[in-house]
Amino acid sequence: MRQRKPADTGLFGVAGFAVMAVLIAGCGEDPAPASTTASETTAPASSLDDPKQAEPSTTTPETTSETTTDSEAAPKSNGLCTSKDLKLSLGEGSGAAGTVWRPLRFTNTSGATCEIQGFPGVSYVAGDDGHQVGAAAYRDGSKGAGVTLRAGQTAHAPVGFAQVGNYDPADCEPTEVRGLRVYPPQETNSMYLPDPGTGCANEDLESNQLKVQTIQPGEGES
Repeated sequence: MRQRKPADTGLFGVAGFAVMAVLIAGCGEDPAPASTTASETTAPASSLDDPKQAEPSTTTPETTSETTTDSEAAPKSNGLCTSKDLKLSLGEGSGAAGTVWRPLRFTNTSGATCEIQGFPGVSYVAGDDGHQVGAAAYRDGSKGAGVTLRAGQTAHAPVGFAQVGNYDPADCEPTEVRGLRVYPPQETNSMYLPDPGTGCANEDLESNQLKVQTIQPGEGES
């Protein structure tokens, strides 16, 4: 009786391992699409089309435009008003107790805004040389706040003119005057305002023939 040879499993074993390797390799490639999907999900391209993301860039130009408009609307400033920026005039005023108060007006004739503050210097002048007559105006009261003058606007300082006829002529030394020399507040260049009349040449009068108050807004009472 012959003995059967056991079946040769070597070839089958090799082939089986090869098939299983292929299957395993195939299974290892399945996650690849998942990686592609994640890349598409996290791609930033979709956020560029989101209208909410565009709102900041739309708002920014509007803010810039408003700022430019405000800047253009703001008047250019020259700082303090100087004599070359101003025109003088004198109102009629009203009198009381021997003194007539008249508004000395400062009108901004420049093309820009300027500020005026404090007491102007005021004195009588006479003769062709414009020499001063008597003492300069006494500063009455305290210094006020600054007044901003746009082009064409006016501020005033009340000036008190004593009635020269109320003085003893020996003390007063009455003298014809041609007008007023005026120094705008904080200015070293003077201005001249014609206003013929009579002043006291004596600089040592017991009372002041001229008084001036601080600059105030508007034209004042005439």
